[in-house]
This record gives sequence, structure tokens and C-alpha cells, in this order.
Amino acid sequence: MTVYAIAQLKMTDRATYDRYQAKFFDVFRKFNGRLLAADESPLVLEGDWACDKLVMMSFPDEASFHAFSAAPDYVEISKDRKAGAQATVLLVKGFSPAG
Repeated sequence: MTVYAIAQLKMTDRATYDRYQAKFFDVFRKFNGRLLAADESPLVLEGDWACDKLVMMSFPDEASFHAFSAAPDYVEISKDRKAGAQATVLLVKGFSPAG
């Protein structure tokens, strides 16, 4: 079942976050993920949103996401993400149409 990783980011050190971002795709492309959105100016339709960026990714299944997030290459570059931004990250299960 497809899963979606959704990250809401509040930048604390843009240069450090940019270093992470520059290395992200080299790691990400190894894990069958798809980047669905990366928006620094989402239109807020309801409620308050105090973040600077929203990122949405999809993976074929939960195991694929965990393989990506635990990969040594990702663990290494994610140090810059964690140092450069506060994040709320959600893993959301997709659904299969009844059939």
C-alpha cells in the first residue's frame, strides 16, 4: 500500500538546510520514492500555518519509506536537515479502492 511522507518545516539555519537539500536527491532516488510537492509558499486556506516549507513524498509501501529513512546515506545528510529546520513529519497510509 502506498504511503505518503509529509514534512512541515520551519527554517532555523537556511544555509545548513540548503546543504541537506543539495544532497537529498542523490539519496532519495535510490528508494523508489516520488517527490510530489516541495512548496515554500503554500496557500493557507484555513487555520494558521507557521512553517516555511511543506514537502510531500510517496513510497510504494511503508518498508520502502523506512529503508530510505534508515539508510546510512540519508541518516548522514539528515543531520543537516535537523540542524537547519524544525520539522513535523507524518507518515500517512494511502488506500486501495474496494475491488
